[in-house]
Amino acid sequence: MHNLDAIVAEAKALFASIADPDALEQAKARFLGKSGQITERLKGLAKLAQEEKKSAGAAINRAKALVEAALTERREAIREAELAARLAEEALDVTLPGRGEAQGGLHPVTRTLERIESLFRSIGFTVADGPEIETDFYNFTALNTPEDHPARSMHDTFYLLDEQGQVAENVLLRTHTSPIQARFMKAHVERYRHLDVLPEIRIIAPGRVYRVDSDATHSPMFHQVEGLWVGEDVSFADLKGVIADFLKCFFESDDLEVRFRPSFFPFTEPSAEIDVAFMSGTLKGRWLEIAGCGMVHPNVLTHAGIDPERYTGFAFGFGPDRLTMLRYGVNDLRLFFEGDLRFLRQFV
Repeated sequence: MHNLDAIVAEAKALFASIADPDALEQAKARFLGKSGQITERLKGLAKLAQEEKKSAGAAINRAKALVEAALTERREAIREAELAARLAEEALDVTLPGRGEAQGGLHPVTRTLERIESLFRSIGFTVADGPEIETDFYNFTALNTPEDHPARSMHDTFYLLDEQGQVAENVLLRTHTSPIQARFMKAHVERYRHLDVLPEIRIIAPGRVYRVDSDATHSPMFHQVEGLWVGEDVSFADLKGVIADFLKCFFESDDLEVRFRPSFFPFTEPSAEIDVAFMSGTLKGRWLEIAGCGMVHPNVLTHAGIDPERYTGFAFGFGPDRLTMLRYGVNDLRLFFEGDLRFLRQFV
């Protein structure tokens, strides 16, 4: 028994002096291996008398358990020491304050679009939508734009490629949201063709559009909100009333003037540019062009299946990006789309 206590003490002292896992396993063999001190004593039980085997075996097993416990304890100590050393080497100061998640906000152009939609909904308009990849027919032909019109030029239109990598002249990124109007009118006629009187069409068509154009007041991708009102006895006077009321509500001011200058658009006749002048502030007395408008051309109504002798309508198109610049006093359109959070946070 005395020898067993000495072996256990020796094993504990040896294990405690070792810091390398491989060396610890080699030391284990000295006591618990095939020829280890504990193992040899277990083998020696066969030579003892029957009455001595029971007590000797119990003592040897207790010694073996103590050695194994000391081995396990040292293994854990070595593992913890290695982990502590690694953590110290790859130190991470967990006392630093967390960054958290920044609070987001709507883009200023999105805020403008939502404001425009809300104002037009309040006077009975609905919001229509359509594809950004359009066909030549809806983007040009259905809007009374002939094949030789400059708007079809490669210089200001993004045409797409076909499967052979060639320019597909009949598929393009829409250059305005007017195709939404053309699609809506055709669908409207199909829906109500069983009626003697076509219900009024009163929609706005907001969305992204694309043209090869980029400077302080233009972007290759920009936004438009176009409006359409078609019905019996719709006149230019109705157009002027809607536009003037919208602008005063949008800018929250009666202190402005609106004028309509004769112009030309292939899909309206007569056509006009819409200018606004503020009577106070930094833009006082300066006329700014903000939209185009006009009475819907009879050819456009005909393409949609609407009788131009019975129905009339007006259309208009605003640039929400330009309205956003005026509303927030920004003089460079490109700032809105550069993704500079320092600039955009001002509007949150």
